[in-house]
Amino acid sequence: MLIDQIKSPQDLKKLTRDELKTLANQIREFLIDSVFETGGHLSSNLGAIELTLAIHYVFDAPKDKIVWDVGHQTYTHKIITGRKNMMSSLRKKGGLSGFPNVQESIYDNFGTGHSSTSISAAFGMSEAFRISKSSNKAIAVIGDGGMTGGMAFEGLNNAGASENDFLVILNDNDMSISKNVGALNNYLSKLLSGKIYGSVKKSGKAVFSSLPPVLELARKTEEHVKGMVIPGTLFEEFGFNYIGPIDGHDIDILIDTLSNIKSLSGPQFLHIATKKGFGYTPAESDPNKFHGISKKTTAIKKITYTEVFSEWLLDAGKKNKQLCAITPAMADGSGLTKFAKKYPKRFFDVGIAEQHALTFAAGLSSNKIKPVVAIYSSFLQRGYDQFIHDIALQNIPMLFAIDRAGIVGADGPTHSGNFDISFLRCIPNIVFMAPSNESECYSMLEFGYNYNGVCAVRYPRGNGLGTAINKHLDDIKLGKSKTLISGKKIAILAFGPVLNNCIDIANDLNATLVDMRFIKPIDESIIKQLSKTHDLIVTVEDNTICGGAGSAVLEILSKNKIVMPTLILGIPDKFVDHGSQEEIYKQCGLDKNSIFNKIVKSLK
Repeated sequence: MLIDQIKSPQDLKKLTRDELKTLANQIREFLIDSVFETGGHLSSNLGAIELTLAIHYVFDAPKDKIVWDVGHQTYTHKIITGRKNMMSSLRKKGGLSGFPNVQESIYDNFGTGHSSTSISAAFGMSEAFRISKSSNKAIAVIGDGGMTGGMAFEGLNNAGASENDFLVILNDNDMSISKNVGALNNYLSKLLSGKIYGSVKKSGKAVFSSLPPVLELARKTEEHVKGMVIPGTLFEEFGFNYIGPIDGHDIDILIDTLSNIKSLSGPQFLHIATKKGFGYTPAESDPNKFHGISKKTTAIKKITYTEVFSEWLLDAGKKNKQLCAITPAMADGSGLTKFAKKYPKRFFDVGIAEQHALTFAAGLSSNKIKPVVAIYSSFLQRGYDQFIHDIALQNIPMLFAIDRAGIVGADGPTHSGNFDISFLRCIPNIVFMAPSNESECYSMLEFGYNYNGVCAVRYPRGNGLGTAINKHLDDIKLGKSKTLISGKKIAILAFGPVLNNCIDIANDLNATLVDMRFIKPIDESIIKQLSKTHDLIVTVEDNTICGGAGSAVLEILSKNKIVMPTLILGIPDKFVDHGSQEEIYKQCGLDKNSIFNKIVKSLK
């Protein structure tokens, strides 16, 4: 098998074009089998196989730097850079990351996991090459979804003004452009990337440089002629030489075009058209379904917190005609597809543009429409300034449904939601809640939507307890906790679902267990009360200890000049690795046994 002979990109260069095509088919079959076993991103990787082979065939990694935007299309890259035999460990603790990781391989030049960063990073690398007078190349590979992020255009704007030998490859898998891809466009792209066209263009500018009006006419004529047959005028205006679109599954045309581009100077923009899930009919038919798949499991399925949100949103949308739902390109992952289908005019997918999503929501709410922003915890980080400046500062009412809060597991540190308590609770004018089960989640979302202000509910990835949702839980009161178990000496204050790891511990140690419910405003009265009747306060949260909910409890004790032993349990001050959620909880000391042992040790 050819696939077993490829240990590095250098091995690719020994293959014929026909052998490369055979290799592409073998990789496709391998990925389908492998990803169904481990879980991971399938559609995007099947669509990028030929492109990855062509890039590594033409360029010289790791000297030439390749930056993969988001990075969930890099499985072929991992396979041909010596990691095929480790693919069975993908996304598992101690195994391969699902994204590029600079600590994993010299071929992973830049760690990515969030969208729209590749152009800025790769342009920085090209600047470093220029400063050091290196002839190496920097290549950014970005998807059409990544181009909806404003940061991508900031990078284009900066890079296009340079004279660096810098290549941006737009991997466009939007079906709407497929009609533009064919023999004519492939031929034009080879022509536009060739030396003859480039030299004529360069010499023409030199001839007309002394005649500015003629030069400007020539420039505009060239742009409009190209614009009639290719959609590249926008990128030309940014200062790039636009080439494409070409068929991203045709290895021959990819290699020919990339080889031509390699010899060109200045910023280049190659537009390729691919199909997500290419070569696997189910994924081609429904690429979203196969975008991210879970590994095989026989476990009994319980309702997830995302599904709880989806159910609440449908119920709330039926009652509240002014309710609108907003997502930054995560309709499926955030549980919005049913709402979008039922209420399409009140659903907004703004693309991978978290900053815009938040300010857009603020604009909606400013005109008597009440928005719900459904967003992952790690993606909310990208809209932090907008949260503070455009929403909280003006106290504009809306609800944030923060999914994937806490430990996410297999997607690793780029997607881990263990900072939101720390970066949100310091902001004035907000209410912030963490449910401990499905019913609490439903009720907090209802409470948060009806609250006249900025409100956020954080909930984790994955299943709840498996209990039926009580949609009539009406005992949630602003800033008030709920004592579940009354005990002596030890008071355990739990924030969110980690509470469920503490129930048996509280019973075994005859401890008081409190579901704190509110991170902000925190229940100051219960903290003061327990400090008078207990010898040790323990806080438990699935957020980083630094600045988290435990810190909020310490602030209350300090404010009231209360001195007493406290034990703050949460995620340590480090980026947690990928693995199953259970493994990472144990690694962070938030599993049942670890919490018990830490409390007992603290008592001693």
